[in-house]
Amino acid sequence: MTDETAHTLTEAPDVESLINAMTLEEKVAQLVGLWIGVADGGEVAPAQAENTGRAKAWAETEAEGLGQITRLYGTRPVSAQYGLETLRRLQAGLRDAAPHGIGAIVHEECLTGVAAWGATTFPSPPAYAATWDPELIERVGAAIGDSLQGLEVHQGLAPVLDVARDARWGRTEETFGEDPYVVGTLGAAYIRGLESRDIIATPKHFVGYSASRAGRNHAPVDAGPRELAEVFLYPFEVAIREGSPRSIMPSYSAIDHVPSHGDKHLLTDVLRTGFGFDGTVVSDYFGVNFLQTTQGVTRSRAESAVRAISAGVDVELPDAAAFPHLVAAVRSGDLEEEAVDAALRRVLLQKQHYGLLPAGFAAAAGYAERAGTEAVAPDLNPAAHRDLAREVAEKSIILLANDGTLPLESAARIAVVGPNADSRTALLGDYSFTNHVEAHYPDVAAGIDIPTVLDALRNEFPSLDYARGCEVEGDDAGGFDAAVAQAGAADVVVAVMGDQAGLFGRGTVGEGNDVDSLELPGVQRRFVEALLDTGKPVVLVLITGRPYDLSWAADRCAAIVQSWFPGQEGASAVAGALSGRINPRGRTTLSYPGPAGRQPATYLRPALAGTSAVTSLGAEFVFPFGHGLSYTTFTHSSLILDAHEIDSTGTLQVAVKVQNTGERDGTDVVQLYVREVTAHVTRPVSTLIGYAAVDIEAGGSRTVTFTVSADRLSYVGQSGQWEIGPLEATLAVAHNAEDDGQNARIAVTGQRRILSSGRVLTTPVAVSNE
Repeated sequence: MTDETAHTLTEAPDVESLINAMTLEEKVAQLVGLWIGVADGGEVAPAQAENTGRAKAWAETEAEGLGQITRLYGTRPVSAQYGLETLRRLQAGLRDAAPHGIGAIVHEECLTGVAAWGATTFPSPPAYAATWDPELIERVGAAIGDSLQGLEVHQGLAPVLDVARDARWGRTEETFGEDPYVVGTLGAAYIRGLESRDIIATPKHFVGYSASRAGRNHAPVDAGPRELAEVFLYPFEVAIREGSPRSIMPSYSAIDHVPSHGDKHLLTDVLRTGFGFDGTVVSDYFGVNFLQTTQGVTRSRAESAVRAISAGVDVELPDAAAFPHLVAAVRSGDLEEEAVDAALRRVLLQKQHYGLLPAGFAAAAGYAERAGTEAVAPDLNPAAHRDLAREVAEKSIILLANDGTLPLESAARIAVVGPNADSRTALLGDYSFTNHVEAHYPDVAAGIDIPTVLDALRNEFPSLDYARGCEVEGDDAGGFDAAVAQAGAADVVVAVMGDQAGLFGRGTVGEGNDVDSLELPGVQRRFVEALLDTGKPVVLVLITGRPYDLSWAADRCAAIVQSWFPGQEGASAVAGALSGRINPRGRTTLSYPGPAGRQPATYLRPALAGTSAVTSLGAEFVFPFGHGLSYTTFTHSSLILDAHEIDSTGTLQVAVKVQNTGERDGTDVVQLYVREVTAHVTRPVSTLIGYAAVDIEAGGSRTVTFTVSADRLSYVGQSGQWEIGPLEATLAVAHNAEDDGQNARIAVTGQRRILSSGRVLTTPVAVSNE
């Protein structure tokens, strides 16, 4: 079309008629974001200034139109009411002044709750995963979606579906762990929750980001096509099939030297054609411009824009740095206008749903009427959300080791020490509003009340003394003597150690906070060892975002408790686990490594990636994937398979009796692994293919039955395609990835079969009383 074309809508407006009525400039304006207020908070990311778009007045944006409003609530501390009123004014301005009166999609971060001042902060994703409870995580997604709905935010930039591969990587604390099945199924649950409240879920980072070389943020990814398909793509495939997200965010990574934001094979052939995804692809912040500035695969912002939209990126976030050059690219013949139209079509269909298109376009119920109502912000921290945050925190506590010291005697004299005992920020992840934004505004009042572990312990125990001892970071040991003296006078010592989440050098874990050592940060190990030297039993409580090398502590500490950043209600959960008020039920989805020199390392490894006679380098884990203890005990017995041989299209059922043999009610996480696979390519020693968290009363039992399709034993063969054919394997129901468990040999017979995109991705499980 030409600029001289009369841009008018048809009598019966639809998206196609709107596209035909728009100028090229108007179209491109719908494919970018605007980050309002970011300049007031200073630089929030490295090289932000050189990768952002041209600053312009809001009146100019109104005249051009706008695709997305970036993080109105999550950039500065503003009240929900102020933010909502501001948003209403901005949307009204677009309706009244923008070409065709098209409003903007509003997006926000929401990994552990809405990234807004005063909003409930839930536990971190490793804690989500430690519950092994998809229904619970779906409820979390729904609760977050409720808050986003009330703020009139349309899109949430979560969840993270990266599969952890290297504990040195700072963003390990944003992942569901190291197993693609856990990541996929729990990620899909979070997505279902968010989408159930009509919020556009945006799983990220597509794909392979967590496999960056040496755990270094943004570093190259060397994964081959088999690892890419089986480990990194698989969770997205499950999430798209089982969760139906309406958007995807690519990764900053370059896989085999091809950056994801410019990879047409990845974003079009795999994502759209292969997985059937039909939503929008929104860039990670500055990801389009990074094609030039950090990846060096383009020579200009204009080339970056053409490459990204040609690959399959629909929207550039956080603002208009590269995509405005698409106008000139189309006019010069470097890009077909249909590429712009294809992206625009997907954007406008979402906007139509939310009533952001002109009058006459059908919208989902309730949205068109919003503009005429009073702006009343929701309570972002209601009791129901706090209760849910506490439930997740309690169900995620992992008891790694216990010699019987826990639960603590209520009359015991307890010395509480450590840098995380009396720290509110230590309970939260890097994308919590508190650590992500409030940290830059020290004079602003805290938006939510966050009791510390010390506060919570004082509610549980009458006789308690406290000394900090050391900081999370640094080499100051000046507090050792007082704390050690206090420990020596106590019956038992509770040492609360770990991380402080932050970003880009602020903190010990989080985005950009990658490490070359897996020792506890600072002088924490020295401090704990000084406590151990007193001879008093030491309960080590870890509040961290990554698993650390605990080989020195595993046999010396009386007990070790892990809490992955447990959120604003997490202190109560930690204290309850120590007192016995709650029975720990969490199981780790991150293996606890030895020294950092053994990384990358996860349980998903073939035999020769582990300890063997052909290498002097050990590969043992201190605590394995799936591990976690309880104040009761569980046994597995009476394994029954309804068949030991199936053909390549068949299904078998695996049933096991699970008994609580202790004196307390508790929860066992029953894990189904496939092992000892004979195939045409090397396979991991152990691969999780099913799980169930089962509540069992003291002395009670349940039967857990897994329905296993032959597809669940498939792998990417030499052909590069998923296949299943003649093979033998062991199925094991176990307590963790290294437990022998109850096991039986099976065989798959018949012709080798290449699987389609509709292959079975999950393992149904049923729990029944005997």
